[in-house]
Amino acid sequence: MDTSERAEPDRIRPVEVLPVGRVTGGRTTVTDDDWGPVTAVIRLDGSRFGPEALYGLADFSHLEVVYHFDRVDERKVETGARHPRGNPDWPLTGVFAQRAKNRPNRLGVSRCRLLSVDGLDIEVAGLDAVDGTPVLDIKPYMAEFGPRGEVVQPPWSVELMRSYY
Repeated sequence: MDTSERAEPDRIRPVEVLPVGRVTGGRTTVTDDDWGPVTAVIRLDGSRFGPEALYGLADFSHLEVVYHFDRVDERKVETGARHPRGNPDWPLTGVFAQRAKNRPNRLGVSRCRLLSVDGLDIEVAGLDAVDGTPVLDIKPYMAEFGPRGEVVQPPWSVELMRSYY
């Protein structure tokens, strides 16, 4: 660590991330609901990865995928509070109490079903990302990383998610 880093420990620095691949197929338009039956392929960047990067992945049933909401206009990013999906019947809720796409770093995280692995292609179902979306990371879902204890969430979020998958 150089001395400038020690002198400013609370300074937040930019993070540069290079996508590991892209979503191909599936939906071409951004919509909010009915993602469950949607299938797509995550295609790894062949200039950086070979098929060995996916060895063992097919032994899992589900994945966690981190991706970039690249179609969100930066001018529409929310940093405060809003009514989820613009619904005035739902409470004014801060950006970090929602999973909306208009987030400060425009990052999405999704759990989806793994259907197959073929070379650099990972076929999935229920990934809520559209064709062309940059994929930043892929991790196998392991039950041990799921929540411990009871999961609590407000009624508006249950209503919002009723038709999501």
